Amino acid sequence: MISFRPMCDSEYPAYLDYFITDYATEISANYGLSGPQALAQAKQEIADDLPHGINTPGEVLLCILNQTPEAKSVVGYFWYRPDLASRSVFIKDFYIFAAHQRKGFGKQALYALETELAQTGFEQIKLRVAEDNKRAKHVYEVTGFRVTGVNMSKTIKSKC
Repeated sequence: MISFRPMCDSEYPAYLDYFITDYATEISANYGLSGPQALAQAKQEIADDLPHGINTPGEVLLCILNQTPEAKSVVGYFWYRPDLASRSVFIKDFYIFAAHQRKGFGKQALYALETELAQTGFEQIKLRVAEDNKRAKHVYEVTGFRVTGVNMSKTIKSKC
């Protein structure tokens, strides 16, 4: 069974290690930045978005737990921002650890989050997923998400 708990201060450095590297890879692949440029941008964005780490007001960082009769273990992370006025949340990051992928935990976590949010009055979950992230897109589609727009970008090349 999947459940959630707030991320602890002691878990935040490991979260940053995963997130910054993963996000820098996405930035580099999707926006054509060099590895060092993408890494610098990822570090700057996380510093801007979470200036107080797990205690940043308006941001929710959760550990995804798998509970079995024998044990409870962390299998991934959720980071989302609730918007009380629109009764929606925007998922900023969702990750199932590599050792736990392809076991249904992603789908279970999304359904559990939806149930938990519905019980507290939220009506919509929003997110953004990179075009080349086929596995994530599949999980979102089979759990009922639909495309509501398309992000596009173009790199401007200097003529000099």
